Amino acid sequence: MKKGNARLLIFILILFGFTLWVILPGNGIFGRDEFKLGLDLKGGSHLVYSIDLTKKDPAQKDADVIEGVKNKIERRVNAYGVTEPIVQTIRNERGSFVLVQLPGVKDIDEAIKLIGQTAELDFREIKLDQTGKPILDENGKEQWVKATATGSDGQERELAGKYLKPNASVVLAPQTNEPEVAFEWNAEGAVLFEQITKRNLQKPLGIFLDDQLISAPTVQAVIKERGVITGLNINEARTLAIQLNSGSLDVPLEIVERRDVGATLGEDSLRKSLMAGIIGSAMVVLFMIAYYRFSGFMACLALVVYVVLTLAIFKLIPVVLTLPGIAGFLVSVGMGVDGNVLVSERLKEELRRGRTLGAAVEEGFRQSWSAIFDANITVFIACVVLYWLGNTFGNFLVIGFATTLFIGTALSMFTQVVVTRTFLRTVVGLGMARSPGAYGVAKQ
Repeated sequence: MKKGNARLLIFILILFGFTLWVILPGNGIFGRDEFKLGLDLKGGSHLVYSIDLTKKDPAQKDADVIEGVKNKIERRVNAYGVTEPIVQTIRNERGSFVLVQLPGVKDIDEAIKLIGQTAELDFREIKLDQTGKPILDENGKEQWVKATATGSDGQERELAGKYLKPNASVVLAPQTNEPEVAFEWNAEGAVLFEQITKRNLQKPLGIFLDDQLISAPTVQAVIKERGVITGLNINEARTLAIQLNSGSLDVPLEIVERRDVGATLGEDSLRKSLMAGIIGSAMVVLFMIAYYRFSGFMACLALVVYVVLTLAIFKLIPVVLTLPGIAGFLVSVGMGVDGNVLVSERLKEELRRGRTLGAAVEEGFRQSWSAIFDANITVFIACVVLYWLGNTFGNFLVIGFATTLFIGTALSMFTQVVVTRTFLRTVVGLGMARSPGAYGVAKQ
């Protein structure tokens, strides 16, 4: 066996061992214990929001607003505790949209509320008449007016959530053990809040979220930098803290599509997909060995290396595996087999012409390379077009198919050209299976 081929064989075996270790469950490689499953396999909810760009600040660019909405939604769902959410933006002739996939989310209504609210926080005082008595509305309820104070620049300003530091947290009140949201103002907010609490001592100060009164605590002392929001249950407090920390959305969102995917459906789909893949692969292995004999067996060994290598890449990137994504992977397996069929047929032809096994192997790969290259380049072009169409029209299932097919096809070229040839060169170097009949060539 030549030294170059021996080194290459050792490299393939080490690579195979590493990738096999990567895909084994529970090893925690780079913090990942399992494959990243898409919504159709894991279950959860698929949401599409329309972004109302007509309500944006005219000074802002559309692209900046869309990216800002995406980033704030990502912070909210991550803080909410959703495992591996997917947040992506879509722009087409129908408008601008943001897609949110929340795998494993049980309380989808709470998540929708968290994502879609603008979370515009402001403080309001009770409206008083000239005698200092509250002014009531037609229903006999107290009227609120937004609390204002003089800023550090001498201008009158409303006290709003934009002056908050992004460090709001849920705490428990020492006396009642009730949940509260603790917040802190920046320098300008502290100036405003001090003035407002000073003139509202022993009076209620209304805290409004998106024009809805959520709490009206009585001011007990003059407060400057810090305060708390009371009157919330634990879930409301957690959601409010997340919203305040992630900032208010720049424009309103409207939900235009919602799909709930049950975990049972996902598990059933995954089980059936794996079974189909196993059955199909088994049939391919039987055909290759029965028809091409030893070269078919070498191709099957290379196919095992390919499958393990591809799954390891999917786990390390990580690639989100969906049903179309698994379909793309299985199609790429077929592409790998197709290349090995070309090589095996060429090998048989060269053996029929009377070439030695070593010469037949080299000539078989040389003559097959152009067909293998052309076929795979065609698939790469198709994958790029599918990815572009999926991204343009917001069909992420198509994107998943194109991604896994592209990666799988690229790796199949490596196994066809490098792994299979290395295995066959090793066979030649060790003097194994030298008879043409071992490669499916009938005796003349």
